[in-house]
Amino acid sequence: MPNNPTMAKQEGEEEVILLNLWASMYGMRVRIALAEKGVSYEYREEDLRNKSQLLLDMNPVHKKVPVLIHNGKPICESSIIVEYIDEVWKDKAPLFPSDTYDKAHARFWADFIDKKVFQIGRKLYTTIGEEHEAARKEFIDSLKLIEGELGDKPYFGGDSFGYVDVSLIPFHSWFHSYETYGKLNIQQDCPKLIAWGKRCFQNKESVSNTLPDSLKVLAFVQFLRKRFGLDE
Repeated sequence: MPNNPTMAKQEGEEEVILLNLWASMYGMRVRIALAEKGVSYEYREEDLRNKSQLLLDMNPVHKKVPVLIHNGKPICESSIIVEYIDEVWKDKAPLFPSDTYDKAHARFWADFIDKKVFQIGRKLYTTIGEEHEAARKEFIDSLKLIEGELGDKPYFGGDSFGYVDVSLIPFHSWFHSYETYGKLNIQQDCPKLIAWGKRCFQNKESVSNTLPDSLKVLAFVQFLRKRFGLDE
């Protein structure tokens, strides 16, 4: 498990529960957002092969993590959860820009990350042959587009760590696995993106205290590949 997975609820505070799987990039987003806001919460690790009744009750449509339960009410889907967190606990560390256009722009890139980086990244360790080769190229091309959006800024939102950073930084702990099975060198192809990741780790305790070690993630991916019948 990552360090400090649970923040104890103190007397008089609202009830906040997070249902999650430690390796989920989406769950990491929620944990980082909660940490940025200083929100105390109860962490509950889920076994997705034996889902808890609470998870099934709180997310009956998708039956997936993460699920944030705030005073008994569930919020599902990580991008929606992070936006909810930013709106409910708005007095500290705003994650969205105040400008309407900039907010829409941030949502666009978070959506791109979900539809490109996650979906293509998964193909790097679940496919073979031509499909795998196509995924390798598309994955790096996608990262280069994201790196172009970052440019020379410290963070995607400029000087402040924000929504797009929260959306992408969990993938940093999966980069080693993507490189291993995709035969990639992200440092070589996207040096500014790697420098951004290191900056997030160095400057944001919400990141360094949340993200799991890349070797642990690699072991998890190896476990998944065995389940898929790709490794002996």
